[in-house]
Amino acid sequence: MHADLRMEFENPVSAAQPSIEPLTAGWGPATRGAVRSQVVPEVASEIAPEVILPRAGLCALLAGTARLDPGRLAFADAAPKRGWSGRPPMAWTYGTAAEIIGRLAQALRTWRLAPGSRIGLWFPGSTEGLVAHLAVEAAGHVPCPLPPSWTEAQAAAGIQAAGLSAVLTQTQVGANRPAEALCRIAAGYFGLRYLAAFGPAVPDGVINLDALALDRAGGTAPLPETGGGLVSFAAGDPARPVHRTGDALLAAIAAHLVSARIEPGDRILTLLPPSDLRGLVTGLGAALAAGVDLETMPVFDGPALIENLAQPRPTHLVAPAFLEQALDALPPATRSVVLARRAPGSVPPHAADRAAGSPVLDVLAFDEDAVLSVRRSGSSGPASDLASVLAEPARLALPPALFDLRRDPDGRLAFRGQACATTRVQRGEVDATEAGSFRASRFRADRFAGTGMAVTEA
Repeated sequence: MHADLRMEFENPVSAAQPSIEPLTAGWGPATRGAVRSQVVPEVASEIAPEVILPRAGLCALLAGTARLDPGRLAFADAAPKRGWSGRPPMAWTYGTAAEIIGRLAQALRTWRLAPGSRIGLWFPGSTEGLVAHLAVEAAGHVPCPLPPSWTEAQAAAGIQAAGLSAVLTQTQVGANRPAEALCRIAAGYFGLRYLAAFGPAVPDGVINLDALALDRAGGTAPLPETGGGLVSFAAGDPARPVHRTGDALLAAIAAHLVSARIEPGDRILTLLPPSDLRGLVTGLGAALAAGVDLETMPVFDGPALIENLAQPRPTHLVAPAFLEQALDALPPATRSVVLARRAPGSVPPHAADRAAGSPVLDVLAFDEDAVLSVRRSGSSGPASDLASVLAEPARLALPPALFDLRRDPDGRLAFRGQACATTRVQRGEVDATEAGSFRASRFRADRFAGTGMAVTEA
């Protein structure tokens, strides 16, 4: 990439620089309608009121910080990546990211696509994927991240099920060549009209995103105030695309931030790809809403992780829950550890934070319908953890209009609230739905080993 897109990774923006308050502050009740999912049957219940959220997309969150502090670090690759991607590690300030996203968005607007088209994003979780996601939103379209672990056959099925008109990717991910795979997919699916990729060695017939990012002559699109939301795949199943509006995505981010407690000057280091609601809420969404920087490590590198965490900056580490035992001894600058799980699975009890001292936030994703974030406590005051909240949903410290959880006598879980509003995509079309009441999930929560909980399919 051009030199003006780069910043030395060893010189991140200092926490002492000017900061802004998290843009999630001050949310309260309102009367705007939410969208109710039809993925599972509705359960009769009174309708909850709503919560005031700023009608802002992810691009608007980025633009707000870029205006106030353009030199603040926004995105960075947390480890060398040339070996598996053919590209150098990148670091983007908020100002630079806003400019490049605007250029890419302007180029995407020249494509002959209807406003609100769904555009795929097949990236491993590096900074280029974050910028591409925001560029799709800025162009007036709906981002649809594809899991990086998908095979070519799965990608083809998901692209058709979601009705994607275009896909952005990169040319190399380890031994895989996703841009070349997409060329083969497009040859068999004529609805896929545009392919674009970051290099090196972009194949013939694929638009070069590096060239678009550096094209100053094409102009810069203004970043929109609202977002088109998200299309993602429940349980990574290519046959189950789910749509979430921009308001519902922002609500899910807000619900997570209540427990995450991220402050200006902090940073988020994530090991999760932004390919689903869980990854976006804990990573890109949380970082933009709080005005902090996001560092990504899509390919796990133990020594690089240790070196990165040794930096003296306050850090929130986001990692898969199975790594918990390996994260026992973390540097003092680690402000919290976010451990991400998926239902179904077991949820062991945790009476208090780990003895190592880093506060823990447990995150449990229920397909693409809901992300439940619970901060462990108990060293002083009543014990609270994910298992206890699943057993007694009244412990959940969130406004019911934002995120409400119910556990029926048979253990079945039901959700309602703006953070849980999704709609199903069928044959490329989004179902029409209305706001409403509790929606039964496909999961149930039962006790095991005395105080633990097992989340299983109902």
